[in-house]
Amino acid sequence: MNAPSPSLPGGTWTLGDLTVTRFGYGAMQLAGPGVMGPPADRDGALAVLREVVDFGITHIDTADAYGPRVTNQLIREALHPYPEPLHIVTKVGATRDQQGGWPPARRPEQLRRAVHENLEALGLEALDVVNLRLGNAAGPQPGSLAEPFETLAELQQRGLIRHLGVSNATAEQVAEAQTIAPIVCVQNMYNLAYRRDDELIDTLAGQGIAYVPFFPLGGFTPLQSAALSAVAARMNATPMSVALAWLLHRSPNILLIPGTSSTTHLRENLVGAGLLLSDKDIDELEQISHQASV
Repeated sequence: MNAPSPSLPGGTWTLGDLTVTRFGYGAMQLAGPGVMGPPADRDGALAVLREVVDFGITHIDTADAYGPRVTNQLIREALHPYPEPLHIVTKVGATRDQQGGWPPARRPEQLRRAVHENLEALGLEALDVVNLRLGNAAGPQPGSLAEPFETLAELQQRGLIRHLGVSNATAEQVAEAQTIAPIVCVQNMYNLAYRRDDELIDTLAGQGIAYVPFFPLGGFTPLQSAALSAVAARMNATPMSVALAWLLHRSPNILLIPGTSSTTHLRENLVGAGLLLSDKDIDELEQISHQASV
C-alpha cells in the first residue's frame, strides 16, 4: 500500500487516496513567538516553505489558528498554485485569544467558519485533510465528539473536505469518530518518554490509519534523557535526530511533522530522520519510557 521513497526517510503513506511522504513538515513555528503574530523574517519563512517542496516533502501540517491566520497566508504566498503531489493538512476546533491561549471553538457555527477561513486563506476549493482538535492544552479530555465531528462530516459530504482526522484525542474518541465517518489520521502527543498511545498506534496501523506525533522531543519542556544523549553522541548526531529516526522505526504508520523556521534546521531534520538505528540503539532508547514512568 505504501511504496518506499528513495529520496526521503521513511518512504510514503496513504491518507485515504492521498499519498504523502512520511517525513512531513509542521508550519506552526513559522508564526511569531508563542505562535502569535508574523515571523521576524518573512522572507526566511517563505524560503523554508519553498525548500520543503524542493526536497520532495508532500505533507504540510498547518492551522489557521497559528498566528492566527499567519502560517496559512505564508503557505499560500510561497507555494500557490500548489504542486500536484503536495497535500496540506489543517485543523479546526480551537482559536486564539489576546493572551495567546487556545480556547476551544467546536460549536457547529465555529467549525463551519473555520473551514471556510482555511479554504480562503489557503486558496483552495477543498481541504485535503481536516483534523478536529479536541481536549485542551493539558492534553486529551474525555467526552463525546459527536456534534463537532458530525459537523465536519457534513462539510465533507458537501465537498469542502476530502478526509477527516482527530487531534489531541482519547482512544475512545477515535473509536467514536469512526462510527460517524472514516478517519485517515490521528495527531496526538507522543515521543520516546511519553508513550501512552502505544496501543492506539498499533491498532491504527492495523487499520491503515496514520498516527502523527506532535512534541516528538517533549515540546515546550524538552526531553532530558541520558540514554538519548548517549545514543546521539555515539552516532555523532543530535538528540532530535535520534528521536525522529526512532519514531520512523517505531511503526510504519507514524508520520513526522517536525517544524522549523530555518532552512538549515530543516536539512538537519531530514538527515537526522534518516539515521539507521542498531538493535543496541533501539534497546537503549526503549528504556527511556520505562524510566520516565517510574
